[in-house]
Formats: sequence, C-alpha cells, structure tokens
Amino acid sequence: MRWFKQLYVQVLIAIAAGVLLGIYRPELGAEMKPLGDAFIALVKMVIGPVIFLTIVIGMAKMGDLRHVGRIGLKALIYFEVLTTLALVIGLVVANVVKPGVGVAHEVTATQMETVAGYQEKAAHGGVVEFLQDIIPKTFVSSFTEGNLLQVLLVALLFGIALTHAKESGRKVLDGLEYLSNVFFGVVHIIMRFAPIGAFGAMAFTIGKYGTATLVSLGWLMASVYLTCAGFIFIVLAAVARLSGFSLWKFLRYIRAELLLVLGASSSEPALPRIVERLEELGCDRSVVGLVIPTGYSFNLDGTCIYLTMAAIFIAQAYGVPLTLGDELLLLGVLLVTSKGAAGVTGSGFITLAATLAALNGKVPVEGVALILGVDRFMSEARAITNIIGNGVATMFVAKWEGLRDDARMQAALDAGPPAS
Repeated sequence: MRWFKQLYVQVLIAIAAGVLLGIYRPELGAEMKPLGDAFIALVKMVIGPVIFLTIVIGMAKMGDLRHVGRIGLKALIYFEVLTTLALVIGLVVANVVKPGVGVAHEVTATQMETVAGYQEKAAHGGVVEFLQDIIPKTFVSSFTEGNLLQVLLVALLFGIALTHAKESGRKVLDGLEYLSNVFFGVVHIIMRFAPIGAFGAMAFTIGKYGTATLVSLGWLMASVYLTCAGFIFIVLAAVARLSGFSLWKFLRYIRAELLLVLGASSSEPALPRIVERLEELGCDRSVVGLVIPTGYSFNLDGTCIYLTMAAIFIAQAYGVPLTLGDELLLLGVLLVTSKGAAGVTGSGFITLAATLAALNGKVPVEGVALILGVDRFMSEARAITNIIGNGVATMFVAKWEGLRDDARMQAALDAGPPAS
C-alpha cells in the first residue's frame, strides 16, 4: 500500500470521490464548498512569506543586482512572446471552429446582476490603477492582502537592501534561511490536507453547477480544452525541447501539483509546491523566486487562450460580425488587460468584461453571462495550462541565464519526485 502514501494518488482518489458525490448527491456536494475554501485559505496564508523568502535569499546569495535585472528582463521578454502567441492561437481556433454559432443568447435577470458586478469591477480597472495597486499600503499589508506583485515589490526592495548590507547583512540572511525552512515545513503540513480540499472543491463544482449546463456549451468547452492541450503539447513541448528537457518527464515530476490544481480549479494552491519542485530540478532559487510570482500575473497562457475564445464566442452567439480590424483591436486590448489577471477561479470575467467594454459596445458585455454556467469547468484547463507554462518558463529562463544544474535536473526527472 506504499502507493497510497503518494500525494498525487490521494488527490486523484479525492477528486473522483468529489465527482461521484456531486453527481449522485448534488445538494450534499454543494455543501462541501467550505472544505475547498478552507484549504485554499491555508495555502494563501503561506504564499506571501514563501515567495518573499525565496526572492530575498536568492538575490542576497547572488549578490550582483545587474544579474537580477537581467533575469527579470529575460523573463518579461519570454512572457510577452508566449502570451501573445497564446492569444493569437485562441483567436485563430475560435474563428475556425466557431463555437458560438447557433448558441441561444437568452440572459436571465440573475445572470445580468452577476455581470453588472463584473462590469463595475472592470470599470475601476486600468493601467494606472494596476500600477498603483502594486504598491502596498504597509509592509505587512503586502502579505495580508494576497497580492503577489506587492510581495514581489517588497521582496525586491528588501533583497536590494540586504545585498548592499554586505557582511552586516550576513546574520539577517542566515536567519531568513532558517525561517524559510520553517515555512516550507508549514507547507508540507498543509499539503497533508490537500485531498480533503480537492474533494470539497470538486464536489461543490459538480454539485452546484451539475453536468446539464455542459451540453449546450459543450463545443466551447471542448474547444478551450483541446486548444490548451495543443498549446501545452506543441508550443510548450517545443520550448522544453529547445531548453534541453522532456516536457513529458517534467509533467510526470509535477503530477501531484497538477492534480491539486485540477481539484481546486486554481493554480494558487500549488504555488509553494511548484517553487520547491523547480529548485529540486536544479533551477537557481533567484530565478525561481523572480519568474514564478511574476509569471502568476504576466504569463497566464491558459487565461489568454480562454479570453480570446470567450470574446469571439460571445460575438458569434450574438451574430456580431467582427472585421479583421476589430479582431486586431481585440488582440491589442487583451495584450494589456490579460496582464495582471489573477490565477484564481472567476477572475477572468473581470478581464473579459473590461475587454468587451473597450470594443466600443460592438460586442454586448452582457454576453459574459452566457458562459457563467460553464466557466467553473473551464477554469481547470486555464489553471493547469498556466502552471505548466510558468514551470516551463522558469526552466527556460534558468537555462538561458546559465543558472540551471542540468545534471541535477536530469537525475531528478529520471527518478521522479520525492515521496510526499
């Protein structure tokens, strides 16, 4: 029974149990929501400190701030290229398969109320607001508000100061390393509850939304899933091969984290674990610390695919013809609005509403209501694509910067992940 001790096996069984409960006892399944919410809250509790400590320790050990800046620049270049490619692929696929053609577009009053809330949040968004939101109100609030970019900013400032402190900062660095070990110990304890969280989240999703809603919008769902799969096994596989590692072995290595994302419909619960996994694969801590938290806001490949396909789907459902100019405008707007979209369930609606609003009313924003019923089911495809994309990005940038131990990486990939 040693296999049962593996976290990915436990999570897989929990997901299956959650699906069965949601199907056969939907009312009871919907009541399991607190289990999933509690687990995600536990993980969010440690994300800020883990990212802060990883970045600060990595920067302090590297010592050369120009090197840090170079890593950040290379990561941003990579993000821009891959997310633009994801947006274009989503646009092309939506135009070819036409998932919205012939779909009825009746919207209920309840759905309109929900969409109105997303519209209001989207109206308060913008580049200036986004940049201002990166600056935390206090040092502590960067950790309490759960904004990864705020944590990143505070960590960069702290890391720069610690690097300049030189010998006088050595005791601080030693203390932070001890503290980092403690926080990763907390992460390991929390992960023991991952099967319970995955069970609760999956039972809630199936119990509340059911499978009936999948029939009418099944073609859209299938299109999004297949496009995300194509992006992973064609585009990201090519990037992995270019960087000198097997994508399939990499996916096998992070299988527990992928199942965790699948169960929770969010990439956030797996963040602390993916940081550990990438370090085990020979990536330098400074690269992992910079690329992963930045990627969670700027390298959301799955979200980019979803946003373009959802926007075109709504236009097709309402019979709104889009010219090449309209679609290029859509692409341009999404290049901006897709950055900073949080990697959590439901956040894509705000970005989608903001994008449609920017098209001068040509595509009705209330069309967002058409996909409310199946968005939860599509969030798994987005979240899994996002986390794989960020993992590959970290491996690629680490190799690009010469900060990846390939011998250690290959040995780890061949052996598989250590027992949880």
